[in-house]
Amino acid sequence: MASAPQPNLPLFFNDLMPLNSKDHANYRSRPTTKAPWLAKQHAIPLTVDEFVQAQRDMPIVFSTGPDAVPLALMGLNDGVNTFCDDQGTVTEQVYIPAYVRRYPFMLARLKSDSEDLSLCFDPTAENIGEFDDGQALFEDGQPSEGTKEILNFCEQFEHAGQRTQNFMKELKEHDLLMEGEIAITEQGNDKPFVYRGFQMIDQEKLRALRGDQLRKWTENGLLPLIWAQIFSMDMMRTVFGRQLQQGKVPLPDAATASVPTA
Repeated sequence: MASAPQPNLPLFFNDLMPLNSKDHANYRSRPTTKAPWLAKQHAIPLTVDEFVQAQRDMPIVFSTGPDAVPLALMGLNDGVNTFCDDQGTVTEQVYIPAYVRRYPFMLARLKSDSEDLSLCFDPTAENIGEFDDGQALFEDGQPSEGTKEILNFCEQFEHAGQRTQNFMKELKEHDLLMEGEIAITEQGNDKPFVYRGFQMIDQEKLRALRGDQLRKWTENGLLPLIWAQIFSMDMMRTVFGRQLQQGKVPLPDAATASVPTA
């Protein structure tokens, strides 16, 4: 039986347990097309490795506060995900952030004084357990090929997370983040829907940067990431249109893209 949700767990996780061959020798992982935990989540953490792919489908913004993180908006209001149905089934071809795809697994430190990371999972997830079908997590007491692939994916996600931290450090050092606001006017409605509660790249400050700094960012790949975020903001109106079509747009006074930190 899974324990009660632990405090300060990452988004989506209700509990966290280290995966090991003794306690989970007969555990299997089953594929699933439904993610009910995603259905009501509008803001998903994103790594810089995903900016170019994600910006084609959804806006990329940054959370508010001093420890800002990139977020992909799958909806513009709390509890609205325009790319999923109520059961959490993705309804069309769209880029799914790695943060979503790694669940229910993640790498975590088991001891606060250690830098070692262990592969853990959420025991409340419905697709992990002692099933008759599915992919075995262990074979003859050793991690299966499937588990090795999961571990590799989680390791790559951690590396991408470090690159994302470095990117955010650069933005902060050059004061390139500004409070975001976008007003969208619906046809036949004079009062605009105003979305706030997020940060975005300050293009004026970007244009004012020295040429040598811009060349440095071009060479190390940071400048294309900045422009990917800027270009992605055009998708705000597209996602708004999806909400409108799905009947999930609130009254103008209630519109806000208040996004959580991860």
